[in-house]
Amino acid sequence: MKATVLLIDDDDSLRLVTLHNLETGGFRALGAASGEEGLALFRKKHPDVVITDVRLGDMDGIDLLGRIKEESPDTPVIVITAFGSIDMAVEAMRRGAFNFLAKPFDREALRAACRKAVEVSTLKARSSQLDYEVRRLTGSGEIVTATPAMRELIDAAARVAGSEATVLITGESGTGKEVLARFIHQRSPRSQGPLVTVNCAAIPAGLIESELFGHVKGAFTGAVKDRRGRFQLARHGTLFLDEIGELDLPTQAKLLRAVQEREVEPVGGEAVEPVDVRIVCATNRDLQKMVAAGDFREDLYYRLAVVPLSLPPLRERLDDIPLLVDMFLRRFNAPVGVSFSPEALARLREHDWPGNIRELQNVVERALIMRRGDVMDAADLAIGGERRACGFELPDIPEEGISLEEVERELIRRALARAGGNRAAAARLLGIERHKLLYRMEKYGIGGAS
Repeated sequence: MKATVLLIDDDDSLRLVTLHNLETGGFRALGAASGEEGLALFRKKHPDVVITDVRLGDMDGIDLLGRIKEESPDTPVIVITAFGSIDMAVEAMRRGAFNFLAKPFDREALRAACRKAVEVSTLKARSSQLDYEVRRLTGSGEIVTATPAMRELIDAAARVAGSEATVLITGESGTGKEVLARFIHQRSPRSQGPLVTVNCAAIPAGLIESELFGHVKGAFTGAVKDRRGRFQLARHGTLFLDEIGELDLPTQAKLLRAVQEREVEPVGGEAVEPVDVRIVCATNRDLQKMVAAGDFREDLYYRLAVVPLSLPPLRERLDDIPLLVDMFLRRFNAPVGVSFSPEALARLREHDWPGNIRELQNVVERALIMRRGDVMDAADLAIGGERRACGFELPDIPEEGISLEEVERELIRRALARAGGNRAAAARLLGIERHKLLYRMEKYGIGGAS
């Protein structure tokens, strides 16, 4: 793929010649005759390298450099000028310029500077990706299993990773849907690009469109400057839309267009922007039932579920518990020799795990902190007993009576804690609609994450 270079120079003849030289040098070259035109093109095309003259008709090139670096710190900018001085070069480098070239410059010198800028930028991205991969292999990105069904799922995920197909990951809360999305991204041709995650349930309905597609200055109260959306930020990478079932129907319609046309229209904008992303979605809801009920667009469902992957709950993969326990002990830097006894592991297998892997992680971390020795036994585990058909035990009613409001308040607090503060997930745990949960939280004065 050719690197894109944006040249901003108000000298028409020099700009045309330089664009030609860049094109013949193997770059995709874009030209702008003014600073404002250059900024607009930069925001629309997101080039790999920017070249700007110091003296432009409408603004100072050094100020333009500062504005570009403010919006995109990682984009290399090469400054050119016919009136170069040491002080000017120092100021340009201080403002973040990658290189400073005095006119007239040799065309091969400019090409070499652009190649070097692309090379350095790529190395930085790979270094960041390597750091991420180390964290993945030693932490939350690791997938371990001894369950045949999970092995088949991982194999399917590895095969689909090499394609551009949209993936829909389903499963209960806490089963590791984001981990599987990260697994797919890391094994895809887009692995050098970013993985941008959006929790659709955590963003208020009035802001979700701006978060996804961006907005222009003045689009609404508080929009003091142009802002790129998650689609634009995920350029050349993967966009992971978690809790996709929480989107309202108007946003679903806009998302459908973005998926189909591969372009977005920022809120308040008049022009569409092309986007280059691979989309992976996740939900713990039954989208087909939502389609039947009219709560989810059927056309969007089929666009998103090109390849559906369903993660089994932890209670269906009990053979994975010893492997997961070992992984969490490493993640929490457990001292050498610290482990769980066979009795403790047996107790873990008896639990129903309504919170799935997230709940197991919490149990392991708590046991590690509260342990009385190197070998943790069943007494160190803060979990319930064997599986129960109803999933919980009702408290006895004391002689003096009990406050139903206090019981409801406590259940809401526990559901929010189990859902990690996610109100939509907590509402599903309680079997009520999200707006009813919000009403009760306000009634009882309960705060929490969105």
